[in-house]
Amino acid sequence: MSTLRPAGSAPAVTRRPRLGFLGVGWIGRHRMEAILRTGAAEAAGIADPSPEMAAEARKLAPQAALAGSLGELLDLGLDGIVIATPSALHAGQSIAALERGLAVFCQKPLGRTAEEARAVVAAARAADRLLAVDLSYRFTAGMGRIRDLVRAGGLGHVYAVDLVFHNAYGPDKAWFYDPARSGGGCVMDLGVHLVDLALWTLGFPEVADVSARLFAEGSPLAARPDRVEDYAVATLTLAGGPVIRLTSSWRLPAGCDAVISAAFYGTQGGAALRNVEGSFYDFVAELYRGTARETLAEPPDAWGGRAAADWAERLARGEGFDAEAERLIDVAEVLDRIYGR
Repeated sequence: MSTLRPAGSAPAVTRRPRLGFLGVGWIGRHRMEAILRTGAAEAAGIADPSPEMAAEARKLAPQAALAGSLGELLDLGLDGIVIATPSALHAGQSIAALERGLAVFCQKPLGRTAEEARAVVAAARAADRLLAVDLSYRFTAGMGRIRDLVRAGGLGHVYAVDLVFHNAYGPDKAWFYDPARSGGGCVMDLGVHLVDLALWTLGFPEVADVSARLFAEGSPLAARPDRVEDYAVATLTLAGGPVIRLTSSWRLPAGCDAVISAAFYGTQGGAALRNVEGSFYDFVAELYRGTARETLAEPPDAWGGRAAADWAERLARGEGFDAEAERLIDVAEVLDRIYGR
């Protein structure tokens, strides 16, 4: 088996890491392209249940072997794997790869529950392998500026955070709507980004209390246990009193394709990231001082593949387990509390 360094050793890079790509639909293929564009790693294997998707991905890396399963992919002597499969498979596939000594970059959510996420992080720690999740909105230029501002005290004491993610369409695959396979609806799909952005920006403070209301087609979700939520509102109260309020939905009649924002309010000012004209991809970030505003970042900003590229570059530098992966459990625990688990 090919590895960049043995567990516990000092970082040492001798060659580009060999990567496998498990699941190469639109997202998986886009992340593959972003990684290969860095030149930091090479694609050694591709696996997807759709021969058409696998063939399309292989156009990006003609030398990559086509594997018929995860097992065949793991037998190719890889250093890392990029996982873009349905949510129910993430934890098991990640653990299988980590136990074979591979680094892992996984689509969100890492697990359907905090228990699943905790098991993956434990496997990464035991193997001393780099683990990351595609929490891509962290990598927008605007959120980077806002986080730096908050951490430097530029807004004073941040006491309120409002986050919104409305997708006017919703997923087009049946498994998203099966609670057992998805782990949840719009909160698991979209709200995970909001929870992560809030906690990441604030430095992962203790969450003292969580309350939420979930709806499926206009009715309280509790009355429809066979469904997942398509609208959710949650309030997170942090230790010391600051409040995070988040709302997410699928198919809300919002008058545009998407409404996405993350606003942070402090005693000395505010700052917000918001999408432009309903776009899923274009964002502006602004700093607020009373009624005045200042632009922090604006389009164009090709942020979509940065999380994957960052993981690949870190892997190429020989990095092993990063304790920041423990924060993935913090996010998963908040999601569990939103769902009342």
